[in-house]
This record gives sequence, C-alpha cells and structure tokens, in this order.
Amino acid sequence: MKTESEGRAGLLYGIGAYGMWGLVPLFWPLLKPAGAVEILAHRMVWSLVFVGLALLALRRWSWIPELVRSPRKLALITVAAAVISVNWGLYIWSVNAGKVVEASLGYFINPLVTIALGVLVLKERLRPAQWAAVGVGFAAVLVLAIGYGQPPWISLTLAFSFAIYGLVKKKLNLGGLESLAAETAVLFLPALGYLIWLGAQGDLAFGSEGAGHAALLASTGIVTAVPLVCFGAAAIRVPLSTLGLLQYLAPTFQFLLGVLYFHEAMPPERWAGFSLVWLALTLLTWDALRTARRSRAAMAEAVADAVASVEAAAATEVESAAETLAAEAPAAHPGR
Repeated sequence: MKTESEGRAGLLYGIGAYGMWGLVPLFWPLLKPAGAVEILAHRMVWSLVFVGLALLALRRWSWIPELVRSPRKLALITVAAAVISVNWGLYIWSVNAGKVVEASLGYFINPLVTIALGVLVLKERLRPAQWAAVGVGFAAVLVLAIGYGQPPWISLTLAFSFAIYGLVKKKLNLGGLESLAAETAVLFLPALGYLIWLGAQGDLAFGSEGAGHAALLASTGIVTAVPLVCFGAAAIRVPLSTLGLLQYLAPTFQFLLGVLYFHEAMPPERWAGFSLVWLALTLLTWDALRTARRSRAAMAEAVADAVASVEAAAATEVESAAETLAAEAPAAHPGR
C-alpha cells in the first residue's frame, strides 16, 4: 500500500512540475514593461535567495566544501550556469515576443537533440527506432526551415542549450536544489550588477511599476524553484519511463497556450513540421516502452533462474545430507 501511495504521490508531483513549466508562458507577460534581460537577472537573484532559504531550512550544506575543492565541478557549474542563462533568457524573450509556439517546439525536439548529443559526445549506440526518430526530427526541422524561410533558430537554440545543460548536469551529479543554488550563485553577482546598472540609468522596472509588479519580479525565484522541487520529489518516486512520458506535458501545454490563448498563426507548413516532430516522439516513446518491458522481462527471468538455481542447490544439499545420515546410521548403532 505504501508503494502504491508513493507512486501516486510521485505521479502528482511530476504532473505538477511539468504542468507548472507548461503554464509558465502565462506568467512572463505579467512582468512587462521589464525587458527579458531584466527579468532574467531578477530570476537569477531571487532564485538564489529562495533556494538558499530552502537549503538553510533543510540544513543541506555538506555538499558545498566538496564542490569548492573540485575545480572540475566548479568549471561544470559555470558552464551549466552560462547555458541555462541563455535558455532562460531566450525563452522569456520568446514568450513576451509572441513566439510561444516556436518556443514549445524547442522542448518538443529537445529529446531528439539529447539523443544526438549522446551519440556525438558520449559515443552511445542507438537502436534502429531511435535512428528513425532522429531522422524524422531532422526532416521536421528542414520542413520548418523551408516554411519559415530560415531555420527555426529559437527552437534549435532552446533545444540545444537545454540538451547541453542536461549533459553537464549528468556529469556534475548534484541534486536539483543544490545544483540550482550553485548555478545561481555563479550568476548572482553579474545579475545583481546588471540590475544596479539599470537602476543607475533610470531604466529599472523593479519598484517603478508599483509594489505588485515588484512582488511579481521577486516571485521569479519561487516560479523557478517550486517546479524543480516537485520534479525532484517525482524522480525518486516514479520510474524514469514515467518521467520520460510526463516531460511532453510541458511543451504540449505551451503549444496549446500559443495556439488557443495567444492565437499564434499555424500555417500548413508549421502543422507539417510539428506533425513530423510528434511522429518522431511517438517512435521514441514506443521504443522506450518496448525496451523497458524487455528489460523487466529479462530481469524477471534472471531472478527466476537465480531462485531456481538456489532451490536446486538447496535440494541437492538436503539430499546429500540425508544420504550421509543414512550411511552413518548403521555404524552409529551396530547392535540394531
């Protein structure tokens, strides 16, 4: 019962995390007239404040000395901070510039880019279905590039930046809160310096648009950290295959918001490109589920074989012991 309860809780946490990431396009326009770079700077500053308070409450500081003593990890943190700042800043700009659909495409094709990086950087070997998915995804980008008259650079930049971020995080091997704290610590001083400079120029939106607007800018830290906390809670409670399916919730919500709420145009070539991307993701999902089922079946078979071997060995031991006792019985009682 406890396992089922944990699984349900993990599923709800996962839906909450990806749901919040999917609905975040509704939040960034509320921060206007602040520009994308100012919003990004506030996100960096307030995220560190919020995450720092969370770590203080949880008393999770033991990772800091080890991180400080490792130049390699510090370098990876710096790369992760730089890459995620590009991703965050471009995403905020895209939403406030009325390009929500193109931004959602970036997160749809992100799994395909991640697989491609796995081949190029980690020298991973792909299964045939994965190769097919990557090929269909490449065709989708070509269709969209022809339709746009240029490559969908927003989508590609978002996809590649987040894929590189994921690759760096995999090598870094830090928890979600800890990683976010370290990354925003790297970004804190440049972000704070930029906000101070904006204030000196008289261009700072924070405080000039009323207390409510200032509170919204400060809440960017909560908007950043809360989904991450929910994701971390989901990751330890549900299988990776489930998380892999849930990840499509965020770009799906973003796409629907772009089409139905922001009323962005969807010409035929865009529908064609998105359809190819969805076909590629369907192939990936089918392959992942099939592989997971085969792995579970193989593990179950291996466990059954191991149990059978143990039982056979135990039976042999018992039989051998019985034969030994039977052989020794007449010698022990020769008068009977």
